[in-house]
Amino acid sequence: MLKDFEYYAPTRVVFGKDSEERIAEMVSMYGGKRVLVHYGGQSALRSGLIDKVCEQLQDAGIKYCQLGGVVPNPLLSKVYEGIELCRKEQIDFILAVGGGSVIDSAKAIGYGACFDGDVWQFWEGKGKPVACLPIGVVLTIPAAGSEMSSSCVITKDEGALKRGINSDLCRCKFAIMNPLRTCTLPPYQTAAGATDILMHTMERYFSKYTDMSLTDALAEALMRTVIDSAPKVLTNPDDYRHRAQIMWAGSLSHNDLTECGTEKDFATHRLEHELSALFGVTHGAGLAALWGSWARYVIDSFDGRNTQPHPAERFAQYAVNVMGVTPDFGHWREVALEGIARTETFFQSIGMPTNIHELIGRDITDAEIDVLVEKCSRGGTITVGAIKVLTPTDMRNIYDMAR
Repeated sequence: MLKDFEYYAPTRVVFGKDSEERIAEMVSMYGGKRVLVHYGGQSALRSGLIDKVCEQLQDAGIKYCQLGGVVPNPLLSKVYEGIELCRKEQIDFILAVGGGSVIDSAKAIGYGACFDGDVWQFWEGKGKPVACLPIGVVLTIPAAGSEMSSSCVITKDEGALKRGINSDLCRCKFAIMNPLRTCTLPPYQTAAGATDILMHTMERYFSKYTDMSLTDALAEALMRTVIDSAPKVLTNPDDYRHRAQIMWAGSLSHNDLTECGTEKDFATHRLEHELSALFGVTHGAGLAALWGSWARYVIDSFDGRNTQPHPAERFAQYAVNVMGVTPDFGHWREVALEGIARTETFFQSIGMPTNIHELIGRDITDAEIDVLVEKCSRGGTITVGAIKVLTPTDMRNIYDMAR
């Protein structure tokens, strides 16, 4: 079965060691005259990157102002601050300098600057964005893929509500990618980023639509590349070749290329959003902590009454083509489970957790699981997932398996 699809990837990519020399050129190309330079913590300042960006803009006669302070799991309060600054300074272009958190914050600011009401209502499902300021990116952390995606995930400070929306309006005009900028990333951040990249493709690969063999092959190659490159850059942080593989994989993993003809599931992402909102953990690490439990639950809860192929066949294909498990065509489930186990072994080898206890450093309580389920299901009003649609009961079972 093959799903009809529409593919749209409008972002111009400028990739390589000299790509940062073209920042002002790209901003001018897309009409930026009054720019908000948006970034995260002190590392962007200490590295000299912000000074380099601002110097280029100044030399090109482009006016700019700065807004730093974006944190992981970017906050709505910073978005409000950015919206106010954009209106005050009559900003017509936002330049995000950083990783996914900074880019998503920039996207949310772009929505809000073009909207008269409270921008959070979009994440509450009470409306859809109608416009967005143009956005460019100087990428420093390969992970989220937000530089080429339609996704924007924001956390509301009050209540720690982490929500995502998708709209082509926020797709970035360009992305400057210099792999050298990633060589100084801490090992944990590098590993968590690689995990997030893998998961963006895995969440599309595990689908009931199984007839697009070209998309499967692209996805499998991407996953094998990340699995090969991540340990190499952890051993040798200055390995440019493998830093470049990971950086490019991050963009391709979330620009919908590996979704063409399939159907994204993203249940693990939805389950993890509540973990990182409640505990403040790193997103990629949270995904690693949950994925194995989700995968085993999907295989073991299949009741056979569905018309789609048994999920074990899909997981077995992954096990053979990505994780190198020897095929055994009479025992799909055993092959599938071995592929899941090898994936968890890979996560452990790069320093990622494979359960919630390892993630947060203690046992999770039943009451905390109640909170996670309540938030993920929006009070029992929604389900998540596609290859296996998860009810609140299913969500609870997976969180409990992942303890």
